[in-house]
Amino acid sequence: MTIRVVVADDQELVRGGFAMILAAQPDIEVVAEAGDGAEAVAAVRRHAPDVVLLDIRMPRMDGIEAARTVCAETATKAVMLTTFDQDDYVYEALHAGASGFLLKDVRRDDLVHAVRVVVAGDSLLAPSVARRLVADYVGRGPRRGPAPELGALTARESETLVLLGRGLSNAEIAAELVVSEHTVKTHVSNVLSKLGLRDRIQAVICAYETGLIAPGRI
Repeated sequence: MTIRVVVADDQELVRGGFAMILAAQPDIEVVAEAGDGAEAVAAVRRHAPDVVLLDIRMPRMDGIEAARTVCAETATKAVMLTTFDQDDYVYEALHAGASGFLLKDVRRDDLVHAVRVVVAGDSLLAPSVARRLVADYVGRGPRRGPAPELGALTARESETLVLLGRGLSNAEIAAELVVSEHTVKTHVSNVLSKLGLRDRIQAVICAYETGLIAPGRI
C-alpha cells in the first residue's frame, strides 16, 4: 500500500524539506504541496490523500480551519505542524479533528513514523506536546464535569483512559498495566467504542474535560 500525503506550510524550505523526506520512502507518495490552508483543502479534495500535514499558522486559511474542513468532508487524517511555543491554538485544533501534532524540528525518522502511525488508525501526540498541552491548554478549555458514560467503563478501561490521557503508546500502557499489547488494544477499542470517541486524541480530550485527569498531573 502506498501512503498518499499532502504537505502544507507557507515556508517553502520547511515544506520542501518535509516533502523530500517523505517522498524518499518507498511506501509514501507526496501527491501535492500547498502554501496555505485554502490550497491545502483544494489539494485534499483533488487528490484524496491518506494524510495532510498542516502548519497551524498559514495565510488566507490557517491550519485549524483547514483541518476542520478536511476532517468534516473527507477521510483524510490531519496532522498539525507547530513550533508549539508560539502557538495558542493547539486545543482548538484537537477539536477541529486533528489526529496529532508534530514539532517542526521533528527528526527525519519520527516524521516518517508519524505518517505511518496515523494511517494505521492511531493518533499521534508527541510526548513533549502532550506535556505542554496539559499544562498550558487543556486547563483553559471547557470542563464538562463527570460524564455519565464513564460509568460504562470497567475499572481496567478507566485506567486505560487515564493512560491514554497521559499520551502513552500501547506499549507504554502495556508496561504500566503489566498486560500484553494485544490486551491494551482491546481496552483502547472498548474505551473509544463505549464513549463514542473517534480516536486517541479525542480520548485525551475526554480524560481532561471530564476531570478524570487534572491539568498539570500527567
